[in-house]
Amino acid sequence: MALARFGRQAKKPYGLCVKMTAVAVLGLCFIFIWSMFSSSSSSVTTRRESFDDINEPISDAGIVSKSGIQSEKTESAKREESKEDDNVKTGANLESKDQKVVDDKNPLSNDVHGSQERSGKQVVNKRKEKADSKSPKGKRKEGKAVDVSKDGELQDEKDDENGEEEEEEELVMDSKEDQEGESNEETEAGADVVESTDQEAMEKVEEESGGSKSMGKKRKIKGPVFDPKAHYSWKLCSTRSKHNYLPCIDNEGGLGRLRNYRHTERSCPRVPPVCLVPLPHGGYETPVRWPESKLKIFHKNVAHPKLAEFIKKHNWVKKSGEYLIFHSNQSESRGGVLHYLEFIEEMVPDIEWGKNIRVVLDTGCTDSSFVASLLDKDVMVLSLGLKDDLVDLAQVALERGFPAVVSPFGTRRLPFPSMVFDAVHCGCCSIPWHHNGGKLLLEMNRILRPNGYFILSSQHESVEEEEALSSLTASICWNILAHKTDEDSEVGVKIYQKPESNVIYDLRRKKNPPLCKENENPDAAWYVPIKACLHTIPAAIEQRGTEWPEEWPKRLETFPDWMNNKDVLVADTNHWKAVVKKSYLTGMGIDWSNVRNVMDMKAIYGGFAAALSQQKVWVMNVVPVHLPDTLPFIYERGLVGIYHDWCESFSTYPRSYDLLHADHLFSRLKNRCKQPVAIVVEMDRVLRPGGWAIIRDKVEILDPLEGILKSLHWEIRMTFAQDKEGIICVQKTTWRP
Repeated sequence: MALARFGRQAKKPYGLCVKMTAVAVLGLCFIFIWSMFSSSSSSVTTRRESFDDINEPISDAGIVSKSGIQSEKTESAKREESKEDDNVKTGANLESKDQKVVDDKNPLSNDVHGSQERSGKQVVNKRKEKADSKSPKGKRKEGKAVDVSKDGELQDEKDDENGEEEEEEELVMDSKEDQEGESNEETEAGADVVESTDQEAMEKVEEESGGSKSMGKKRKIKGPVFDPKAHYSWKLCSTRSKHNYLPCIDNEGGLGRLRNYRHTERSCPRVPPVCLVPLPHGGYETPVRWPESKLKIFHKNVAHPKLAEFIKKHNWVKKSGEYLIFHSNQSESRGGVLHYLEFIEEMVPDIEWGKNIRVVLDTGCTDSSFVASLLDKDVMVLSLGLKDDLVDLAQVALERGFPAVVSPFGTRRLPFPSMVFDAVHCGCCSIPWHHNGGKLLLEMNRILRPNGYFILSSQHESVEEEEALSSLTASICWNILAHKTDEDSEVGVKIYQKPESNVIYDLRRKKNPPLCKENENPDAAWYVPIKACLHTIPAAIEQRGTEWPEEWPKRLETFPDWMNNKDVLVADTNHWKAVVKKSYLTGMGIDWSNVRNVMDMKAIYGGFAAALSQQKVWVMNVVPVHLPDTLPFIYERGLVGIYHDWCESFSTYPRSYDLLHADHLFSRLKNRCKQPVAIVVEMDRVLRPGGWAIIRDKVEILDPLEGILKSLHWEIRMTFAQDKEGIICVQKTTWRP
């Protein structure tokens, strides 16, 4: 009735006013209803006012919950502040300044960094710049200078300030999303964790300028690495490989007998494991001290069904009581390993072990007596344990105190820079070098130094394999220096040498394999497929690889011409010498007689490893893939190292290292890893019971980290803090949940 009466009134002369009044009333009603259902913030930019509903993804076995709930009064107050801060002007150019949401109850609350709004084209360009600035698999940032204060202390690329500002520009990177190949299903989270860590709020920002809308932008929420209010309850991993679990190597997916024991390529679980690897079933003994461990180790620490079968068939290792015994000169060859090394030197007199030949890669890890004998000659031999080595000989090598890593070797590059190894050794390693177009040999060519040596020994090689290998080595211009069969051992040895210049490449009749393109980075090695091409050899003196390094040990303190900022390198070396001498060796309470295998989890120039060169230890220098590439210089000094992303598990067996060193590692990973606590779990996996960890970082990181380590029943041996920086020294125990 009211509507009918309203219609009759509208027909009268003054109906126009009634119509306008009706439109206004309907408009006000629409605005009122819309405001009831829309956000209280600006119509241009939508922001989250509470992050309680954002939880970190975990697997089925883990539970993540917020430790505290804010009151309604606090939330309403924050909404009012958000309304005032989000007042923006609409027009041709819309700008918003960086804002922060501060929780008075939590001093380490999440920061909301606003991003400057731009037109659609500008947003695309900004995304492109961010994509270029990140370090995807196989690529890394250009090297940056390292600032050194006057007193010689190293400011690690300004970790405290500039490093964080750069990371604020980056999006949180989930390394699994763009990983090549198949990934494992979630195997075992293993911990009930009450934790709130770094999160990323994904919101679209609509911008109306001239009737057009800009593309959505991502805005990152930055908070503490570890929640100080978190509580942890740990569980053991329930995996097929049990106490020898290698998360990125072992295959825990598939059904029954249809699944392979190990992946053909590195493939990590979608969710980083936060479970604890159990100890061996027969118990665990404190490893035999170096150098006795060269000759014997506890069998129970490396017990494996296939290892027992292997021992019965080989004479260089035997079981005696609770020990595995290794004879000093016993090897696969009948003449002994010392005779084998002398035989190689006789074939090529230019090979001088421990002088011009310092860094060697031993592929296959079939006979660790080769490594043991070269260590006595001051040769740093890195054993490459292959993924299909079900006997786990690399684990035996690590238990004996020898450098070793585990890696698949099929279609991807090994995690090493180009032109760093003085020699590569393949002693009866059974690698099919001539298969798949010879890609595996091309990878050896990439990592081998110009004029470097490839030593291949085998027994009873077939004629077909010999012809195929000869054709392949000729196509890549390797010069065969010697080919001889030892009468005593009946082992045939071939020694090849990589060319020192590109001239010989141009003289080839068949340009197969071709030369790599100029924009192909030979040092890109993280999840990068092997290229079927030859990288050119540097020609200019300011380029790395044109000159052979100095003889050992002079090469440790010699800085090559291709390195810039030599003053920085000297300062870095002096800094770590002082720290190790005055603090690590005497002030930590560490029993260094029980330390042999050491890892520097964030090495820069190898200064920490160089400072320990006089100790009876070896150091695995890990250069994170998101940091400047300094690993070539570490090899130039006669040290060894590897690329790695600490958002994933490391390529080694459980209980491999005696000491871990992490200098501002967590502060640099603050916005990269979705589950930073998984890094601590990985440290627990690779560290031996009774092993040590030295962690240097910001106090705001170390305080909650100390709580995590205590929940793992690690013993806190020392803590020290000054000017918001701190150091903590802890020791792992044999505790398992």
